[in-house]
Formats: sequence, structure tokens, C-alpha cells
Amino acid sequence: MADRKPLTSEEIAAIVDGFDPIDWVQSDLLAKMPPERRFIPGLIAEEFAMAALRGTFCNKFPELSMSEII
Repeated sequence: MADRKPLTSEEIAAIVDGFDPIDWVQSDLLAKMPPERRFIPGLIAEEFAMAALRGTFCNKFPELSMSEII
């Protein structure tokens, strides 16, 4: 790791080009939440993504039972 050179500003700009802009309102809301409540939006997003994936698998592999999909 000692052989790594620092990135130039142009290289950093190329890496972050295309990222979504920072939602400062959401960031401020999360910063004001206590730590135990801060991870709840992530859990909700994970639950949504997993439900979508289960639905896709049910449609793509109708022969599988729900216990096999989960």
C-alpha cells in the first residue's frame, strides 16, 4: 500500500462523474436521528429490494416453492 500515489483532482472527478447528487435535506435528517433509528430507512429499502427479487424469482421459476426462493 505504500506504493500508491494520491489521486489527482481530475482522477477523482472521473471516478465520481455520474454519481447522483447529495440530498442535503435527507443527509441532515439522518444526522439528526439517534443512531438506533438511523438504520431503519436502510432496512426498509432492503425489505423492498428483497420483495422485488422474490417476485421476480416467483415469475421466472414458478416450479419453486417460496421456501426454496427465500
